[in-house]
Amino acid sequence: MPPSCLLLLLASVAFQPNSPDAGRVLVVINQDSPDSITVGSYYVKKRAIPKENVVFVKTTAANNISITEYTSAIEGAVRANLAKNKHKIDFIVLTKGVPIRLDNDGGYSLDGRLAAMDLPAAPIRGDLPSLPDKQQDAEVQRNANPYYNKRDHFTHAKYGLYLVTRLDGYTVDDAKRLVDNSIAAKKEKGPFFFDMAGNRTDGDYGQMNQTLKMASDALEFRDFKTILDTSPTFVAPSEPVAGYASWGSNDAGYKRDVYNKIRFKPGALCETFVSTSAFTFSSHEHWQSLIADLIAQGVTGVKGYVSEPYTFALARPQILFDRYISGFNLAESFYCASQVIRWKDLVVGDPLCNPYAD
Repeated sequence: MPPSCLLLLLASVAFQPNSPDAGRVLVVINQDSPDSITVGSYYVKKRAIPKENVVFVKTTAANNISITEYTSAIEGAVRANLAKNKHKIDFIVLTKGVPIRLDNDGGYSLDGRLAAMDLPAAPIRGDLPSLPDKQQDAEVQRNANPYYNKRDHFTHAKYGLYLVTRLDGYTVDDAKRLVDNSIAAKKEKGPFFFDMAGNRTDGDYGQMNQTLKMASDALEFRDFKTILDTSPTFVAPSEPVAGYASWGSNDAGYKRDVYNKIRFKPGALCETFVSTSAFTFSSHEHWQSLIADLIAQGVTGVKGYVSEPYTFALARPQILFDRYISGFNLAESFYCASQVIRWKDLVVGDPLCNPYAD
């Protein structure tokens, strides 16, 4: 279907009332993927995204894409739109059917590369573990996220990157539900559920384990209902939650049937400390727990990793949930909580989701 026909399709259905931030969002639709067309058009209609903020690309719908094809077919098309777009774009939304990873199964996330396309630093080296400690630190610092741990609202003009999210899941309906949940989201006092792992107590793992307690304590201090599980058992909350963080399948007590019992309120955000949690959105079978299951179970926003990111890349839950309940939107909250860019990360959800805004 040519782009002109796709625009007619978008125009044929009534829009929701326009969000004041709709003009800040650029939507990328792969015209060679029926799923991408369906999900992209659904989001554009629901959020009343201006038609000039829709970029049609023609590329593979597979998980992996070569850097050459990514540069020409996706980044090139996005840059061409931005060069002539009258709107000030801060957020880019990719849709189901747009590849998730560059080159191979161990590669970088496409989303991370696109987010940092205007920043000069080269990506973190893929052979990072083989480097001396000082060189590893330099590699990570060179790709430090300029928006990490900030307390002001994001603009591309100030920070130089774009906040890239995607609408994805096992099915088109899962991806569309992300939009519906975003629109239905309300201010919730909880519960927020944090599950510490009994086998993650030393070194970097131990520090990350403590961030779960830090997040729980910070929310409780602000009169939100929190549940902190410190037992060695992997536990599912007994009711739908407003936020969730755990070690997923990296918890020694992990059981998939328990993981699949987790349910979410509209607007709920989630992080799991799992190194390939976003390895695929097309298969239920993987050796680690997948965020695609959480999307199918009703989460509204979640961060994942397309291949091994190491602990420095994980979203810090004490920052993620603090920003979110303070009125930052979904994209701002996840990027504020993430230390690096141009790496293995991707964020799933509608960037405009902001139930705690005044």
